[in-house]
Amino acid sequence: CPSSCLRTSPRLLCAATQQKNTGQNLEEDQSQSQNEHKVEPSSAEKLLAEEKAKLEEQLKEVTEKYKRALADAENVRQRSQKLVEEAKLYGIQSFCKDLLEVADILEKATESVPKEEIKDENPHLKSLYEGLVMTEVQIQKVFKKHGLLRLNPVGAKFDPYEHEALFHTPVEGQEPGTIAMVSKIGYKLHGRTLRPALVGVVKDA
Repeated sequence: CPSSCLRTSPRLLCAATQQKNTGQNLEEDQSQSQNEHKVEPSSAEKLLAEEKAKLEEQLKEVTEKYKRALADAENVRQRSQKLVEEAKLYGIQSFCKDLLEVADILEKATESVPKEEIKDENPHLKSLYEGLVMTEVQIQKVFKKHGLLRLNPVGAKFDPYEHEALFHTPVEGQEPGTIAMVSKIGYKLHGRTLRPALVGVVKDA
């Protein structure tokens, strides 16, 4: 056998060489084909990545618009609710102002009755006075029920949001800037000044 192997014909060697070359060519073709297949998926992935980025950006924009719309709707709701609440609280403001004049007349009528004349010997005047007092007390109860409170700030610090100064005068023993007297009672409706109290303010001597 060894001697026969050494005497291998050139024709067989050529066939073997051709088979080897053919195998190498097949491997190169397969490698090139695999490389081509590798390039194609990377291009598709790039397109998918770009599309994903676009969709994410669009989603972000839509989400932001949605949040802004929700915030605007909530602001509108709160403003509307505030307007409704204020309408409930201050809708009677004009009516209250008209009633204040009635309360002022009742107060002046009560104060004008001479106290020394209110006796059992003068029953008519006494009954009239007691009726005026009862009416005044009742109307103040109604005012309080609806959030309307008196402002009688004698001795308090002057507040331009609640008081209107008619005059300034030096008063011995009182601190400047305080209210010496009240010419007309003021009123507040649910914490808002409906009518400022007309006052005289203490000033330096």
